[in-house]
Amino acid sequence: MTVTPEIGVIGLGTMGANLALNIAEAGHPIAVFNRTPEKTFAFAESAGALSERIVPTESLEAFVAALASPRRILLMVPAGDAVEEQIAALRPLLDAGDILIDGGNSDWQDSTRRHAELGRDGLHFLGLGVSGGAEGARHGPSMMAGGSERAYEAVAPILRDIAARFDGEPCVAYLGSGGAGHFVKTVHNGIEYADMQMIAEVYGLMRDGQGRAMPDMAGVFARWNAGPLESYLIEITVEVLGTSDPETGKPILSVIADRAGQKGTGRWTVMDAQRRAAPLPAVEAAVTARVLSGEGAWRSKGAQLFPDPAAGAIGPLSDEQLEQALLAGKILAYSQGFALLAKAAREEEWSMSLPDVARIWRAGCIIRSGLLDDMATALESAEMDLLAFAPAFSERLTQTLPALRATVAAATLSGLPAPALSSALGHFDLLRQARGTADLIQGLRDRFGAHGFERLDRPGEPGQHGPWTGT
Repeated sequence: MTVTPEIGVIGLGTMGANLALNIAEAGHPIAVFNRTPEKTFAFAESAGALSERIVPTESLEAFVAALASPRRILLMVPAGDAVEEQIAALRPLLDAGDILIDGGNSDWQDSTRRHAELGRDGLHFLGLGVSGGAEGARHGPSMMAGGSERAYEAVAPILRDIAARFDGEPCVAYLGSGGAGHFVKTVHNGIEYADMQMIAEVYGLMRDGQGRAMPDMAGVFARWNAGPLESYLIEITVEVLGTSDPETGKPILSVIADRAGQKGTGRWTVMDAQRRAAPLPAVEAAVTARVLSGEGAWRSKGAQLFPDPAAGAIGPLSDEQLEQALLAGKILAYSQGFALLAKAAREEEWSMSLPDVARIWRAGCIIRSGLLDDMATALESAEMDLLAFAPAFSERLTQTLPALRATVAAATLSGLPAPALSSALGHFDLLRQARGTADLIQGLRDRFGAHGFERLDRPGEPGQHGPWTGT
């Protein structure tokens, strides 16, 4: 062996293999192991000049023995049982002070448990959220770390070397103990769901409400990507809209079934938001839309029973109005996501900086956007952790909300779905009502269940009851 690996990677699927190559290219010797030895050695042989820094191993014992102490091991295996099995297999081979890093899309509560369990054995655990897909893993992902701060400091030099960069700053940060890193990655994915759903809704309005061709729409999104909507998702929307199917010559979207897959992180985000009583309507609407996309039989039946009320025509909505509607929806979705992060950080006592979260999302990750630099600045002083209330974004919302209202109204009247945009708008309107309608709800609750209420003229005295005459 000519090198002593500084870190090891277990799992050479797409993400694991690309991260391993990234680490080697950054100058760090690495050991690799896959449950199929042939794949391990084929990977090392295919790495070209980087193979000088890659040590393939055919057993866990050889893998662990190859690593410098304290051992730093990055698990890139599927979340759930596979992580549990891998940790169980490694534990007898490790010494106190060794570090296990889970780089998959694990449930943050599993990471919290693993952090505690491994800590009792003197082992350090790090839950590492990794965003950016295969391209990001190979050339620079955004990474969200949580768990043992000591473990983070031990691997931080490597993580900083392989991370995406924004103005020279690496997009990686330690965000708190336990499952903080995987929680932030989960919320990232929830925002991603909302962002993609809103883009798809605007695409649907243009396609079905305005009858526009794919190349035309690609041009519109390209123009938007040169403005305030500049982001990775808008960039690749242009690519997808402009791509033709090599088999038929038709636009690729015309041959793709409209069933959106999901791996569960969007649902996890919504479930956690509900548990914490943190409003997250844009993500909830996006998750619901994905679920319904898989109910083809229902949708076919619905199309027969309930045809569009206005043949799908949405009227004279301009490209500028659609752009502003998408921008307003995006701001509101991010505001909801950051509010959930703030509430979770308080409840879990995580040392999480929201501005740091925004900063490490500026490059490498799927939701990277030109807005995130301004969001990082705004979150330094955002009132009540609500990004929407920060002056820079409240001004943008004031300017763009008329277009969001016009777009949602046109979609509703024409029978074209815009659930995420509509939910974002509904949430905003609830936020700006100093006196809403919950007084009636509380009156009803007291009437049927004697739940009590607080009077405006007796603040701080709950448990008041109305003079109801019914039984």
